[in-house]
Amino acid sequence: MKIEGNESIHLPETSIITVQFGADIPHDSNARSTDLGSTVLMKGKILAAVNGEAADDTSKIARWSLVPAENSDCYRNVQIDVISASQVVRQITIPNAFVIDYEEDFTDDRCRNLQASDETEEGQDG
Repeated sequence: MKIEGNESIHLPETSIITVQFGADIPHDSNARSTDLGSTVLMKGKILAAVNGEAADDTSKIARWSLVPAENSDCYRNVQIDVISASQVVRQITIPNAFVIDYEEDFTDDRCRNLQASDETEEGQDG
């Protein structure tokens, strides 16, 4: 997973447990092409730096979740590569993604939850 904005965030495959993608498409055919929302729910592991290794980028997601909506940096481009048998089988790109909810859980499984959403509207006359 790559997240591009004022700072780049790269989460390797080893730190991601699950990614769920959903598209909220209106059932009204007139609004279908202009009103699309999508949601990504990502759960991952916090990987500790050992033996002088650099820390992973999971802490950068925590910082991104704190950027207020008034700041343009809260909107970032997210690229998710779905990998199977060592090959990219699908690539999902979400422009203008922002964090809706963020949680950290420091229990034994040490998971982080990130839910990012892209709520873009294009082609509407206002």
